[in-house]
Amino acid sequence: METGAAMTGALTRRGWLLFAAMCVIWGIPYLLIRVAVRDFTPATLVLGRTAVAALLLLPLAARRGELRPVLRVWPVLLVFAAVEIAIPWVLLSSAETRISSSLTGLLIAAVPLVAAVIARTSGRRERMGLSGAAGLLLGLVGVAALVGLDLGGANAVAVTEVAFVVVGYAVGPAILARYLSGQPALGVIALSLAVTALVYIPIAAFSRPGEMPGANAILSVVGLAVICTALAFVLFFALIGEIGPVRATVITYVNPAVAAVLGVVILSERFTAGMAVGFALILAGSILATRPPRPAAEGRRPRRFLSWASAFLR
Repeated sequence: METGAAMTGALTRRGWLLFAAMCVIWGIPYLLIRVAVRDFTPATLVLGRTAVAALLLLPLAARRGELRPVLRVWPVLLVFAAVEIAIPWVLLSSAETRISSSLTGLLIAAVPLVAAVIARTSGRRERMGLSGAAGLLLGLVGVAALVGLDLGGANAVAVTEVAFVVVGYAVGPAILARYLSGQPALGVIALSLAVTALVYIPIAAFSRPGEMPGANAILSVVGLAVICTALAFVLFFALIGEIGPVRATVITYVNPAVAAVLGVVILSERFTAGMAVGFALILAGSILATRPPRPAAEGRRPRRFLSWASAFLR
């Protein structure tokens, strides 16, 4: 049930502040990952980020009594953690050793397109209408523009890795909606981070950096864990409570733009015509593809859960 400003239609000052914060906070990770992978291997980066974030979120989730219910569905939790965090985050880190943070962030903008396909082809979803089909087509053209008009900056392996990340980020919320919709959200996230960290301990042990990472890389990992993961989820859940789950998903359209701007301004990355055209097409396609063909039926909670869960972009 939507509360606060979500019910009245007007955003409060607190709602705007939370919204602006999330637009920026989930646009930052691509910049920080790009800096961190200069000194950290992808596996050690994932371990550092998930371990620190889990240590911060587990006590909070335990105090709220949100861990025990989730432990009862641990098989599904393991699948979700793998699809949404463990695999995508290492692929994302690996990709950013080859391509810019700007291009990575813009490619991730395709997540709503894949999520729309999943939402309308699984279970009893509405059939995709003309606007939805047009949106998917626009989105595909946008992805082609991002990569095809910037051949000098696009690495085929890295783009493929990001493609798998996009699929994971779209499938993860579908798992949440279908199998974990009745579970406490913070408990799901905290335990997913914890189990991912445990899995990466032995992996990172065999892929440690050859020398001591620099201060910028270490601060980037800390920023990813504390600000872009632990704090971000706490603020995101507060945002949902303030403006509702549907409005909260709008941040997914702003995060990639923030990532591109930060990459260009701070890391002096190139911003090409292909990036501008591609992002505009993906954004337009995402809006069309995710627009429901008719008003959603009352009481359809899994769909609403999917709508806000799909904003889990890191």
